Amino acid sequence: MSLNTHHVTQEEHNERLDKVLTALNEDASRAQVQAWVKDQFVMVNGANQKSNYKCQEGDVLSWDIPEPEPMEVLPEDIPVNVVYEDEDVIVVNKPKGMVVHPSAGHSKGTLVNALLHHCQDLSGINGVMRPGIVHRIDKDTSGLIMVAKNDKAHTSLAEQLSNKTVERKYVALVQGVIHHEYGTIDAPIGRDPKDRQKQGVVEGGKNAVTHFKVLDRFEEHTLVECVLETGRTHQIRVHMNYIEHPIIGDHKYGPRRTLDLNGQALHAKELGFEHPSTGEWLHFDSDLPEELKQVLEHLSL
Repeated sequence: MSLNTHHVTQEEHNERLDKVLTALNEDASRAQVQAWVKDQFVMVNGANQKSNYKCQEGDVLSWDIPEPEPMEVLPEDIPVNVVYEDEDVIVVNKPKGMVVHPSAGHSKGTLVNALLHHCQDLSGINGVMRPGIVHRIDKDTSGLIMVAKNDKAHTSLAEQLSNKTVERKYVALVQGVIHHEYGTIDAPIGRDPKDRQKQGVVEGGKNAVTHFKVLDRFEEHTLVECVLETGRTHQIRVHMNYIEHPIIGDHKYGPRRTLDLNGQALHAKELGFEHPSTGEWLHFDSDLPEELKQVLEHLSL
């Protein structure tokens, strides 16, 4: 067990205990947190409370959670759209709605489950939960992702990401009309102090740079290509919202009332990297998802 403590902030004042704890424990679901509270693993100012307890500024929360049992990640016969594969690396066009790797709330149906069935040999560097995963894209973002099939390839791809030599181009449909052709958003990203389940542009955050160019304009929307120079959590979503052009369908960072889309209109369209063994430059391009194509056709009318 490991003891954790947290002093309730002004922003968390009057929030439910289970909501505050869920925000503080990214890998735990709300239901898991409620189970911790019910089993008396959580205390508020040294006393047990219920999940619906309204936290007060200055309350001291402490929780001592048993180490979880190692989760077995099982292969699952889930179709995967393989764009490229050899003995070192596999490139997949991930559909919207699929989680990349298992976590406490998503033990099945992930890309890792599918890949373990498809190829059986993945790098072990990231452990049993994230075998072969070098980078990831959000559940509701579609597009290209590279996965390492052995530790040598994993090390090479991770170094390329760290050295910013991997080419990653995304296409996004955003709210509002951007009138200039190109732009660079250079703004640090960290946890949003007002909502710990979100990222935000914050002082003292990690360096984050996104370049964009306009591909098309519509009456109330703009289609942009975004190129990542860094790879922070939710980077494009946070940066586009920061310049007041949130991604359509992104209810976490943008408005609730928007075009009818199942998830955000964000697609990892192009991916380029140096092959871990041969040194050859590999470049892949993927079609936009059918749903996004249909939305763009409708906006063009």
